[in-house]
Order: sequence, then structure tokens, then C-alpha cells
Amino acid sequence: MKKRLVSVLLCAAMAATMIAGCGSSGGGSSTGEGGTGKETGGDAAEEQGKVLNIYCWNEEFKTRITDHYADYEEVDATHGKIGDVDVVWNITPSDDNAYQNNLDATLLKQADAAADDKIDIFLVEADYALKYVDTDYTMPIKDLGITDADLANQYQYTKDVVTDSNGVLKGLSWQGCPGVLFYNRAAAKEVLGTDDPAAVQEYVKDWDTFNETAKKMKDAGYTITSSVNDSYRVYSNNVTSPWVVDGKINIDDNIMKWVDDSKELVDAGETGTWELWSDDWSKGFYPEGKVFCYFGPAWLVNFSMAADTEGSIGNQGGWGATEGPQGFFWGGTWICAAEGTDNTELIKDIMLTMTTNEDVMKEIVIDDDDFVNNKPVMEAMAEDTSYSSKILGGQNPLGIYCAGVENLDLSNLSAYDQGCNEEFQNAMKNYFEGNATKDETLNLFYKAVVEKYPELTY
Repeated sequence: MKKRLVSVLLCAAMAATMIAGCGSSGGGSSTGEGGTGKETGGDAAEEQGKVLNIYCWNEEFKTRITDHYADYEEVDATHGKIGDVDVVWNITPSDDNAYQNNLDATLLKQADAAADDKIDIFLVEADYALKYVDTDYTMPIKDLGITDADLANQYQYTKDVVTDSNGVLKGLSWQGCPGVLFYNRAAAKEVLGTDDPAAVQEYVKDWDTFNETAKKMKDAGYTITSSVNDSYRVYSNNVTSPWVVDGKINIDDNIMKWVDDSKELVDAGETGTWELWSDDWSKGFYPEGKVFCYFGPAWLVNFSMAADTEGSIGNQGGWGATEGPQGFFWGGTWICAAEGTDNTELIKDIMLTMTTNEDVMKEIVIDDDDFVNNKPVMEAMAEDTSYSSKILGGQNPLGIYCAGVENLDLSNLSAYDQGCNEEFQNAMKNYFEGNATKDETLNLFYKAVVEKYPELTY
């Protein structure tokens, strides 16, 4: 109850303290090249705060800063230095909503906290970004002195995710996470007669064709995907209306298309109902798992599909990538400056260096296999014949990622996305497995969402 109360209090406090305007414009680079990481820790930082508190849920951003922000020096697992500024990492895993609960409780104390205890930077994900962006707990990017010209090369969708309801940009990301279809090359050769990405695309180019290909895969002993949940984000990223309209829960037609398509696949034995990240879901990472494809961004195939494990498809360079039925994205991390920070100059330089500096962007692509938030860099590297993915059998997938990211439309994001998406998939499992009718399952979903968000109706 205490955790739930904290979250409710934060939402109430945030709703009561909305801001609409942008602040002053600062010096900042107008070239889009960003900071260098070399000027920080000098006079500007010394005139401001002596402690930079960063709140996040894993080590990813810390690793990026350690590897690519030139003036950062690691002290230990949770501390570093940038010039004379002490950097303190407050890392709370996301399990059971622990990260948000910790962040919420600390933000509620932000106004009265001592300068060295205030949150300076905190990170958010797309599914709950608006919960924080639509409040005055996040600073407008322009108030840091970062201009539209600085951000001209970033993908628009990454800005849409962290733009508040008044059109004010409240965060920046160094990465883009466009999703593609990763297919088992051996299965493609066996069943489709080819593993060429362009040729395979013809078999998965839209949902009707994809579902026909599922029948071919079933006849050959493969499931088209490991689980119905593999395709959920592809459908949910292509809705034409938000989850909540005028306080009422709204289920978009494309979400219901996922339900109908998935039920047919499950009933035909062409996919399963496994939970993402479960052992059963992961069996398709190996040849004996007999799964044709997974949907995901670069981080999925590079870091989450057992590519480092001997005998896996990825370890053998056995995956290929193609566009799939629809463009989508999955994941991403956004950097937000907390209102009340006394480290605005340092935060500005971190944001510019890590999200706009083209040299840093290239380093992240090459060193970390990440898709970065810089259109010219990604387009140039998509044409670079020296860049390839061992996991994808020597394929350079960047052009496919670039094509997908251009079509993303996130105008229908809402602050309720995380809860609604989770509860919808949880409820629909009952329908897919034959334990409830569609109407019964929808009622389960509505009740779960209203319990989570009592202000909503259906």
C-alpha cells in the first residue's frame, strides 16, 4: 500500500504542478555537433553544484558515460568524477516497479532537499515517460540552453516521446530503437528456399502474408514466432488512437487485430503464449527451438538472444534481419534534467555530448552495437561496407533500421501506456489459451486497468 500511495501522490503532485512554457536560451552549440566532454569540470561546473546525482534502473547509461564522455573518471561502482564534481549513481532495478517507486518518493522531496541531495538527472523509458514529462519535475530542454538547431539531426520520434502536452521538449536520448524482424536463416532456406533479406521480406511484408507464411512454417515443424507476445509491440505501435480518450479506456482497432490474428495462430499451433523472457520463450534462440522469427530492435538480437552462448543461432551468425509487416520501436532510454538541479551547465554538456556529438555517436555504433539517435550518422553507416553484424551472418542491418524508424508515429502515446499494455496482454492470455471468452477477457482487462488507474472509466 505504501508503494501505491507514493505513486498516487506523485501523480497528484505532478498533475497539480504542470508547466507550459520554455525558459531562457543559452549559449550552446548551434551546429548539432554537441559538447565535447572537455569543457566540463572547469569554471562553469565549479560555479554550480559539486554533486551530480543520477537516477537510473541499470548500468547502461553509466557504461555509455564511462566509455564515451571524455572527462568522466570512475571511482567505484556507484561513484565517479567529472572535474571537481562528484557523480553519484543511484541505480534501482525496475523489477516490481522499484525504480519508479524510488524515483517518485525522491522527487516528492526534491523542493526541500539539500543541494547535494537533489536529483540532477533521471532516466525514463517510453512506456512511462509522459508520467514525468507532463510535470514540472522535468526541466524544458531549452531552459538548459539547448536549441532546436542542436537537435536537428535527431529522429523526430525520440523527441515526440518526451514532449509534454504543451509541446515542450523535456528529455533527450542517445539511441533510437527501431524494430525489425529477425529470422532464422536456416529455417528460411529450408521452407522459403532463400535467406536473402529482400526475398524473405516478401513472405512477411504484411500481416496477411505473414500469417500465410506461418502455415508454411507449421508444416515444416516451425512456429512463426515463439509467442503471441512477440508481435504485440508491432501492432500497438501502429494504432490510430490512444489508450485513453477523455478519461475512458479505448481499445484501438489495431490492438484488436492483434487479438484476432494471434488467436488464429495459437489455435492452429503456429505460435505459443509464452511470457517474454521466460525459458520457454527463449528456446527459439537455439536451432532445436524451431522458431522462425522474433521481432525486436538491435539490442534484442545483440544482447538478449544468447549470441554469446555456444550453440545458439546468434553465436553461429544464423539470424537475418528484414523490415517485417510494420515499422515499430521497442525500448530506449531518455535523459531528463530534474527541476531544481544546480548542475545545469554540466547536464547541458552531457546531453549535447551524448546525444548530438557525431564522433561520439559513431563510437557508440561501432563499440556498443547500438542504433544511435543521429540520422546522418546512421545513414552514412548504413552505406559503410566495412560495418557488418556477425550475429546476422555478416549483414549490415542499419539501412533496414533506418527505413523502419522513418515511419514511426507516436502521436497516440499516453501516460497510461505501460499499465494498459501490460494488463491487456495479461488478460488476453486467458482468451488465447481457451480459459475465457473474448468478452470475459476484455472485462478482466477493464477491471485490472481501473484498479490500477481509478480515475478511468470504460
